[in-house]
Amino acid sequence: MKDLGELLDDQIQRAFAPQPIVRLEVVRIFSTLAILGFMSTRIIHADDWLSTAGFRIPDLANDYRQPAHFAALSPALAWSVAIALVIAGLMTAAGAFTRWSSGAFCLLCGYVALADRMSAFTVSKIAPVIALALCLSPSGTRWSIDAWRRRRRDPKWRPPTHVSGGCVRFFQIMLPVFYCSSGIQKAYGDWLHYPYVLFTHLHDSYQTPVSWFAANYFPTWSWTVMQAITLVFEALAPIWFALRWTRPYAFVWGLAMHAMIGLMFGPVAWFSLLMMSLLVASYAPATLLDPTLVRLERKR
Repeated sequence: MKDLGELLDDQIQRAFAPQPIVRLEVVRIFSTLAILGFMSTRIIHADDWLSTAGFRIPDLANDYRQPAHFAALSPALAWSVAIALVIAGLMTAAGAFTRWSSGAFCLLCGYVALADRMSAFTVSKIAPVIALALCLSPSGTRWSIDAWRRRRRDPKWRPPTHVSGGCVRFFQIMLPVFYCSSGIQKAYGDWLHYPYVLFTHLHDSYQTPVSWFAANYFPTWSWTVMQAITLVFEALAPIWFALRWTRPYAFVWGLAMHAMIGLMFGPVAWFSLLMMSLLVASYAPATLLDPTLVRLERKR
């Protein structure tokens, strides 16, 4: 029998074993497009968003609520930053000079998130992290302009099917940690004390026809039940996604939860699409994302 050290070593090797590179490519394509979709409402008003033409928060003198202060740009420079953000994002999604374009996308996303703290949303804050992870990984090796260019130079070259496990594990760990922190904050707030917090969310400016219908026709107790299920799912997400027998159910529930959020809360739809793309990339069956892996498994 194996001792504890050997078992631990086996688990570590298994955790960081090579993973299908298709997971990275799904993040690169769909997450980047979701981020750009969210930013689009700001980009079309770039002068008001980043320049002296709009309202700017003054320097709060090292206040913890303002991690950085950037002076307002000129309108022309603000439009240049917005255009560069779009170009870098589209190039990242297309896999064109991916290492450089994703790095530029990371820097630009970080800048706009810090430059306009009033409109910074969850997507604004995690976008630089996702872009940085793509920049430091071999994303863009498949399904990309980079792969097409390399194959033109060397017709014998074939893109790899797998990548170092840490590149994929980052996203697989980030999601449960993100959910868990969200659940803890909800528990510290009103979610444990007031049974209709979720119901109150349906009546603000984000209301859609779907949320209006649900608020008027769903039984009152159902919102308390969904609130409890959501809280348990998020607070204990590391457990649900770590255990093999609960992972498929957590994956399906996460997709359903974000689909409902997108349908019922208007502009939050881009956040839902971003989270759904991360869920699919991280936890959907790899053979479903890339059917060619089925043949590889049969050969093995």
